[in-house]
Amino acid sequence: MSITRVLVAPSGFKECLDTGEVATAIAEGVRRVLPDAVIDRVPLVDGGEGSAAALAAATGGHLLPCGVTGPVGLPVTAHVAVLGGSSRGTVVLDMASAAGLALVPRDRRDPTATTTAGVGELVLAALDTGCHRVVVGCGDSGTSDGGAGALQALGARLLAADGRALGRGAAALGEVADVDLSGLDPRLADVELVVAGNLTNVLTGPRGVARVFGPQKGATPEQVEQLAAGLERWAAVLSRVSGRELATLPGSGASGGLGAGLAAIGAELACRFDVFFDSRLAGARLDELIAAADLVVTAEGQLDAQTPRGKVPAEVARRCRAAGTPVVALAGTLGEGWPAVYDLGIGAVASIVTGPMTLAQAMTDAAPLVTGAAESLLRTVLLGEQLRAVPVLSAAA
Repeated sequence: MSITRVLVAPSGFKECLDTGEVATAIAEGVRRVLPDAVIDRVPLVDGGEGSAAALAAATGGHLLPCGVTGPVGLPVTAHVAVLGGSSRGTVVLDMASAAGLALVPRDRRDPTATTTAGVGELVLAALDTGCHRVVVGCGDSGTSDGGAGALQALGARLLAADGRALGRGAAALGEVADVDLSGLDPRLADVELVVAGNLTNVLTGPRGVARVFGPQKGATPEQVEQLAAGLERWAAVLSRVSGRELATLPGSGASGGLGAGLAAIGAELACRFDVFFDSRLAGARLDELIAAADLVVTAEGQLDAQTPRGKVPAEVARRCRAAGTPVVALAGTLGEGWPAVYDLGIGAVASIVTGPMTLAQAMTDAAPLVTGAAESLLRTVLLGEQLRAVPVLSAAA
C-alpha cells in the first residue's frame, strides 16, 4: 500500500504546545518523508485547557476575556469563545480557564477548599452575549466541589439543616441539607446548556470523584474520605431537588462533579467527543477524513493506562478501527501502562524524547522534537510497508 494521504489528528501537549501547534509540527515531519502526500490537519480538543481558543479560531469567532473567581478564591482572567460561522449563537467555555489545576498553586492543592465559582461566572458572561447555546468543556480541573461553586455563582444557595447559607468549597458539602434554586439567573431557562465531559466519570462510589481524582488534586487519605462523604450528601440533595438520580449518572463526575451540579439545573451531559468533534463546532469532518486517509497520526502529551478511558487518541483509534484505517501515535512521554493503547488499534507508538533530558528542556524544544519523532515514525511505517513487499522464502527452498 502506498501512502498518499495522511490525516494528522492530535490533542495538545498541556502547558507546552496547543493542539494546532502539535498538528503543524507533526505535518512538518510527515512532509519530510512524504513530500508529495496530501496532509489533512484536524487539531482536536476535548474540552480541556485551550479548547475554547481552538474552537474560536476554527469557526472564525473570538475570545471574550472575563475576570472571574479562581479556584482558590483569587481573581483570574479567563475567557469564553463566541463562535462564528455556522456555529454563531453558541458560546464555548473550558472550565479549566477558570478552575483548572494549573491555577491552583502546589502549596494550596486542597480539593476540599477549591471552588468552581469562576465557572458559574463564565456561564453568566456567556449569557451576557445573548447566545442560545452554552457549551461547558470539562477537563484539567483543579476542583472537586460537585459544581456547588458554579451553582452559587449562578444564584443558588446551599443550606445547612438549620437554614444557614453555606460557603464555598467541598468542605461545606458535609453540612449541606438543601439547595435553594429560586435565585438562579432566569436567562438559564432560555438557553441550551451542554456539559461536554467524559461520560465514564461519575460523582460517587468507588470510581467517583473523591476516590479517583481526589489524590490527583492533592487530597490526603483523610480528605478523600471527607470528600466522599460530602459528595454523597450533595448527590442526595441534588437528586431530590432535580428529580434526577445524579450520583452515578454518566458524566456526573466530570471536572470534579461539575457535571452533576449543572445537570441538576437542566444541563445535558454529553460525550465530549460527540460535542467537540461535531463539524458544527469545529468543521472537522473527522470521520470523512479518516475514511479518506491511508494513515492517521494522533498524539497526546502522555500515553498511559488512562488513555483508553476517554482520551483523544483512544477516540481517534476507535474511529479508525471502524473505518479500517491504520493509526499511529506520538507522545510527549510514555507513562505507566502505556502498552494498553495497542489494544485500541494503535499500530505503533513513539515518544518525542530522544534521550536523557529534563522536563523543562523537553517542553522548550517540544515542537522540533515532535517533528523529528513524526519523521522517524513515518520512516518506520514505510520500512514496514517495504518489508511486507519482500518475498518470503519457504524453509523447503
